[in-house]
Amino acid sequence: MFPIAYHPIYKHPLPEGHRFPMLKYELLPQQLLHEGIAEASDFFEPEICKIEPILNIHTEEYVNHLLNLSLIPRAARKIGFPLSAALVERELRIAEGTIVGAQKALTTKVSFNIAGGTHHAYSTHGEAFCLLNDQAIAAQFLLDNKLAKKILIIDLDVHQGNGTAEIFQRNSSVFTFSTHGKTNYPFKKEKSDLDIAFENNTTDDAFLTIIQSIIPKLINEQKPDFIFYLAGVDILESDKLGKLSCSIDGCKKRDEIVFNLCYQFQIPVQVSMGGGYSPNIKTIIEAHINTYRAAKSIF
Repeated sequence: MFPIAYHPIYKHPLPEGHRFPMLKYELLPQQLLHEGIAEASDFFEPEICKIEPILNIHTEEYVNHLLNLSLIPRAARKIGFPLSAALVERELRIAEGTIVGAQKALTTKVSFNIAGGTHHAYSTHGEAFCLLNDQAIAAQFLLDNKLAKKILIIDLDVHQGNGTAEIFQRNSSVFTFSTHGKTNYPFKKEKSDLDIAFENNTTDDAFLTIIQSIIPKLINEQKPDFIFYLAGVDILESDKLGKLSCSIDGCKKRDEIVFNLCYQFQIPVQVSMGGGYSPNIKTIIEAHINTYRAAKSIF
């Protein structure tokens, strides 16, 4: 099987009625074990991330305010979660899970983080449920430790990876590719190396045709030796924050396209799960589990 980062702290308590589906972080590992997609030995519990790799992505001022719980109220509100020591520890463990998972993927070819995909975290601040940008931190870690020379970030969440785009805007060793809803959050987009903005109600055919044509070209042109994949399932028609009209099957085919290309070109890939806000938690779990099913069928 493949390594999966998970820690019980991922399921963080939130005020009643909060729109973020924290329950999925408890249910996903259970479902993977129930179906036999993963075994207990496939999971690893990430430690608390060291500060150095975080400071290679985020400013010292922001990190210090985060660690000391001293963000100004407006900056804390932008994150969307009540700020606490437990929340910060959660983010530090998520970041470490992606760093360690990326290193493991160099051998296993694919690894997962049950959480992560925190692509709205900028170098200077957090927003939209994202405090630290896990895949950006891990990408820079690989580069700094000479474990990769050229990285491709494939962000297929329904929301643009605005923080990731800002962080790597002047880094030619990382190519950022984001597909997202044109009229969706963030309403002021950043400039990724390549952005594809979909109109509202885009269906499977249009979505899959685009990524099936673009990703092979990017791999051939950029020649990455490592890929980070953000597999958000908020592209679903049922998603409360999505605005696209992709089906569960279309979302799984998307994952199969990405994994087939990684396998075909023999490029290691680390996968973080990203968003999913369908009203029924079962829909969210099914869509996320499909990503693991797709990987198991290919690698």
